[in-house]
Amino acid sequence: MPLLIQNRELERIGSTAELFGKYPHLQEHAKVFRSQPLADVDPKCLLYVQQREFAATTPSDDCVSVMGSDDATTCHLVVLRHTGSGAVCLAHCDGSNTWSEIPLLVKSVMSLSHSTKEGRLELHLVGGFKDDSMTSLGLSLNILGAFQKQREHIHLITCCITDMNDVVENGTHRPVIYGIGVNVKTGVVFPASFPQKGPAEDLRSARTFTGGQMTEIYDSCLGLVKVGPCKWSPNMDIAFWLSQTDDTILKYLSTSPMAEPPHFVQHMKSTIRFLLEHPNAETLFPGDEPQFYQRTERGDWERVQPS
Repeated sequence: MPLLIQNRELERIGSTAELFGKYPHLQEHAKVFRSQPLADVDPKCLLYVQQREFAATTPSDDCVSVMGSDDATTCHLVVLRHTGSGAVCLAHCDGSNTWSEIPLLVKSVMSLSHSTKEGRLELHLVGGFKDDSMTSLGLSLNILGAFQKQREHIHLITCCITDMNDVVENGTHRPVIYGIGVNVKTGVVFPASFPQKGPAEDLRSARTFTGGQMTEIYDSCLGLVKVGPCKWSPNMDIAFWLSQTDDTILKYLSTSPMAEPPHFVQHMKSTIRFLLEHPNAETLFPGDEPQFYQRTERGDWERVQPS
């Protein structure tokens, strides 16, 4: 079934510039969206989604009111919501395996909407910019193409990507918006940043750094964040990066060295230190069982043993 824009099938496009030329209302909506101030989200109600992760829940969730993700440069943030059930999914896509990832997002929302006859699927895309390597453009087109291949009718509502998420500062292109949140009660999507990225921030980053694929991190029925089990091999050579300059780390470990947020280098070093401290992932997952985290009455995430 097609991806729909204003109830009409999306025509074949070769660039995001062509997309916004054919559908000027998407461009106008993107301008309004990116002009909003960054929201300040209470971490006590937040479920943070890292790169190459997705999560889905419903308005009846007592543990999560907002799902959010940030630090996206060439990456794209995807929100898919069913207007009937209110089920919503947020994903942080980096282009690692887009065509197999998008069906997972659709399935996660539909599985939480199986008893709902009314409503439709609405899609919000934010991310990328006009980077020199055109990584953002390729990811934009692949995500649109992958949604176009889904069986369900999906309505594109927000499309603040690549061209429309670009600003030039001191001669350098960078994203206008690096992060978004979605209110799981209302479905409202908004620009945001998130200083707290837990639970298990370093562990989850290590999973992605060592090649982990897109994974669902949340069980909305149980209110549990699930991490792993992960697999990686000891690699002490990565200690090399801890002695390198910030510019070197940016040059070789980023898809967009000139556009990364200020904390990128520190984040990479923290992830590398974690991997050096835990050279064998198996020690973190006794019995090859995932780590589970549950929200406490204080609002933070606490590790719990699987039942």
